[in-house]
Amino acid sequence: MIPYTSFLYFGVSLYALLPVMAFGWLKRFSRLWLLIAGLGMLALQYWPETTGSLAENKFVLLLVYAALQAAAAQAFLWARAQGIGRPAFYAALGIALLPLLAGKLIAGNPFVFVGLSYLTFRSLEVIFGIQDGLIRRLPLAQYGAFLLFFPTISSGPIDRFQRFLGDWQRERSRAEWLNDLDGGVERIFRGLLYKFILAALIKQYWLDAVSGPELWSTLSYMYAYTFYLFFDFAGYSAFAIGFAYFFGFHPPENFARPFLARDLREFWNRWHISLSFWFRDFVYNRFVFASVKGKWFKNRFTAAYLGYFVSMGLMGVWHGLEAHYIVYGLYHGALLFLTDWLNRRYRNNRLLNSPAWVWRAASVFLTFHLVSFGFLIFSGRLFV
Repeated sequence: MIPYTSFLYFGVSLYALLPVMAFGWLKRFSRLWLLIAGLGMLALQYWPETTGSLAENKFVLLLVYAALQAAAAQAFLWARAQGIGRPAFYAALGIALLPLLAGKLIAGNPFVFVGLSYLTFRSLEVIFGIQDGLIRRLPLAQYGAFLLFFPTISSGPIDRFQRFLGDWQRERSRAEWLNDLDGGVERIFRGLLYKFILAALIKQYWLDAVSGPELWSTLSYMYAYTFYLFFDFAGYSAFAIGFAYFFGFHPPENFARPFLARDLREFWNRWHISLSFWFRDFVYNRFVFASVKGKWFKNRFTAAYLGYFVSMGLMGVWHGLEAHYIVYGLYHGALLFLTDWLNRRYRNNRLLNSPAWVWRAASVFLTFHLVSFGFLIFSGRLFV
């Protein structure tokens, strides 16, 4: 049962949501119910996917993965306290990445399950947090709830452990409970509008109706795919965040009017925000810091420019090893490099920094079309 794709899922989810509404009002048992209901929802989601032996059961694999990551993180905490953090850090990174890498490199790997990528992001974030000294203890219940948080397990948003832990420890007043209820309902209705109405209409009457290799057909497909991708994914994210609000958790918003961005850097601050910020913090910033510290390049801007290609290239590979995903990542790396270079080169240019609405509209128009062409690459249509 794939989350947020059928009304059956929403009907079943009422068994998880309605009790937590009552527990929230009573201010009791909410966290215990999250653990119980979460495991129940995950079992309903993953168990029907099983086609082989119990060892290949997707629900069992999910639990084994979570247990493995918990053990690796606890071992890393202990090792760091003993002064042997560096080798333990690399070992923990390898344990976190190995299942995902195996899934990417081995076609038809039976040990891959939906949500593995996002679980890997959460596991890695905790390991980096331990390495940076931000996480000094890792309670098993909280870490398990963080990894296996069912509203966001399959496609995000990607939460951070410290932020999640703050929500776990927060005792909601009845006023806060009502605010969460209001926020959850509002996001669920937004998700219904985006995913089941707008995205469905675009797909049925526009995207699926486009055919032929002509330029006009390709342009039409580009616009249709761009809007479909936004409403489908933004709708999913709204559902996930709305469900989380019922339990008293506030994952980061994933979209903030991305098609109003004036340049590519601003676009990635508005589109799939939790993913782009994850790559910014744990790939781009760390690459730049390591290169500057190690004096890898003579020009101080070279590391920043190469960092765009490294982070966006890895983002493309994360989506898949097919050529169109890799080209998509490098394309956005090139656009971010160009954006940064132009901003440095023309920082004091009066026209480029003009607040006039005409210039802003032109910037938004150009950015939208650059982004849309990127989604055309991402769709694979140009590589058929």
